[in-house]
Amino acid sequence: MSRRWTNDLTASDVTPEALFLNRRQVMAGAGALGIAGGLAGAANAETLEPNAFEDITNYCNYYEFGTGKEDPAKYAGALTTDPWTVQIDGMVDKPGDYSFDDIMSQMDIEERIYRFRCVEAWSMVVPWNGFELADLLDMVGVKPEAKYVAFETALRPEEMPGVRYPVLDWPYVEGLRLDEARHPLTLMATGLYGKPLPNQNGAPLRLVVPWKYGFKSIKSVVRITLTDTQPATAWNKANAGEYGFYSNVNPEVDHPRWSQASERPLGGGLFARRKPTLMFNGYDEVAGLYEGMDLVKNF
Repeated sequence: MSRRWTNDLTASDVTPEALFLNRRQVMAGAGALGIAGGLAGAANAETLEPNAFEDITNYCNYYEFGTGKEDPAKYAGALTTDPWTVQIDGMVDKPGDYSFDDIMSQMDIEERIYRFRCVEAWSMVVPWNGFELADLLDMVGVKPEAKYVAFETALRPEEMPGVRYPVLDWPYVEGLRLDEARHPLTLMATGLYGKPLPNQNGAPLRLVVPWKYGFKSIKSVVRITLTDTQPATAWNKANAGEYGFYSNVNPEVDHPRWSQASERPLGGGLFARRKPTLMFNGYDEVAGLYEGMDLVKNF
């Protein structure tokens, strides 16, 4: 398959592996000072430093395994990822239950070094391994009437202790417009740093949409549905005023509780110098998808 996307990042831009895998401890330290979520309050916390490596290796964030920062590392190992099946249904020519192995046998896997921007106003650079979602959609055939793609995360109460609590309306769900899903940048990730995805990062298959805030990149996908109706999304259902359907990275549209104009790159310490946030996270090639749209109303 010919490559349809070119990259402006190199290996030197990549967030170090240990920092990426354990980034949530950094945010936990910020939360202790009342600035979790990337609030621009660094001046209030100059004495706080990130925890030692031994501490941060046990932190991640995957609410299905609990809201405590230690919970995913403690419980995500219980998630059975082999075998894994993805149900693909709705407005497709070949609906069915597709095993992860069958999908992988028909996809071209490549590395994509992408910027990653969290809605909490921190950022990093990640080398994903995966395939373009468009290739999977082509494999099953999309009917002409389809306009959206809906995604669903695994829901396994016996393996996911966090779903016993109504933190969100389980299962976790997300969605894209069909043209967003077909864009060459939209990736189904199967690994990072040349290794299979860790359970806490969405094993074995997750979505990566680099011009949108990170929560749009749904983890541990078990269902993909083609539909003509805009699908519900987990955080939008939880708080529509804070989390819109599109959730494009946009420095001109603040979160109701903090600015999105700048971000703190991971890897330079808890209070590393912030940098301006780029529109669409720097991926200007997607701007045409939203031509004529009010990106304040359609946030």
